[in-house]
Amino acid sequence: MQVSVENTTAIERRMSITVPAERIETAVNKRLQQTAQKAKIAGFRPGKVPMSEIKRRFGADARQDAVGDVIQASFYEAVVEQKLNPAGSPSIEPKSLEAGKDLEYVAVFEVFPEFTVAGFEGIEIERLSAEVADADLDNMLEILRKQNTRFEVADRAAQNEDQLNIDFVGKVDGEVFAGGSAKGTQLVLGSNRMIPGFEDGLVGAKAGEERVLNLTFPADYQNLDLAGKAAEFTVTVNSVSEPKLPELNEEFFAQFGIKETGIEGFRAEVRKNMERELRQAIKSKVKNQVMDGLLAANPIEVPKALLSNEVDRLRVQAVQQFGGNIKPDQLPAELFEEQAKRRVVLGLIVAEVVKQFDLKPDEDRVREMIQEMASAYQEPEQVVAWYYKNDQQLNEVRSVVLEEQVVDTVLQKAKVTDKAVSYEEAVKPAEAAQAD
Repeated sequence: MQVSVENTTAIERRMSITVPAERIETAVNKRLQQTAQKAKIAGFRPGKVPMSEIKRRFGADARQDAVGDVIQASFYEAVVEQKLNPAGSPSIEPKSLEAGKDLEYVAVFEVFPEFTVAGFEGIEIERLSAEVADADLDNMLEILRKQNTRFEVADRAAQNEDQLNIDFVGKVDGEVFAGGSAKGTQLVLGSNRMIPGFEDGLVGAKAGEERVLNLTFPADYQNLDLAGKAAEFTVTVNSVSEPKLPELNEEFFAQFGIKETGIEGFRAEVRKNMERELRQAIKSKVKNQVMDGLLAANPIEVPKALLSNEVDRLRVQAVQQFGGNIKPDQLPAELFEEQAKRRVVLGLIVAEVVKQFDLKPDEDRVREMIQEMASAYQEPEQVVAWYYKNDQQLNEVRSVVLEEQVVDTVLQKAKVTDKAVSYEEAVKPAEAAQAD
């Protein structure tokens, strides 16, 4: 077999392969012999059909199948011989398929990029540090109380944070419009669920009162048919209910799976969860900075096959997340290309760092991570045991730990600045922090 390789781009290869005619004929004859053993032809006993008849009836199909098998096998042999690492299936261009002659074809394919990860010293990292202060804990307890707010009917005028039960009918140009009417809707004033002015227009209303609100839909309203248009809403207030925060008592604690520990035990449990969230938030922000730095310092060309596969994965995830009757391939690829490219490039870079520094998952860290995740459950020992009985889940944790070890490797060489901040700033999502 003759093989020659041409580098058409940094990652594309054009490989010309010539396979001796003898190999093709051997493959064809093998196919014909297999067919002869199974062929059922009128007038002949099974296995006794003359080979001339087998060739006449099945020769063309046997040759086509044999050529396909030889191309597949010879391509694999060639990439092994040339020490190439294809990143996807090849595009095959036949040059000579004539019976009795050598098989000649060209395989065009992309390979995984070969590179060495560099630029560690130029990566700048701001590593946050924070503690859960008593004031942070008190604030979290208030948040938990508000999340479990109950509403009780109040015999007074409505004010912000009250929950109203309302009926309403909306009209544009004197006509009722689709989706603009409802009965028995619960609405908390100040929640900004409705268009601007709707909730404000109900402040001061009492049960049984009817109000007419003349409003305008925002210019960027999601329904383009209504965007920017004036509307009239006739609203009937059925009831006004005021918020009642639950007491910090045993009944409240039990909602979180904490029993008979009192307020101090509840505070200790909440603090523990906050500290876990804090550690994860700081770790995530450092990791994102490391990955951004690696991306900036190591621009690499992405094989189209890897990008396409990642786009398909993101399409499936989007459909699973948002539901509906849409099929993944109906979503435009352009929506996911940027995210897919980032994922693919980071995957290649991380894999190369693992290879360069011969990193392997630290099993002690794997167990620590599993134990930390399990501590959020009522029976942590059972959760730990479950992970160690499920290879797939265990390997996913190992992958996360290995990625953390990559981050640690970069941090040893990068420019790291430590910064003490408040708990709120530390756990604030990066996007929100940048907006501030």
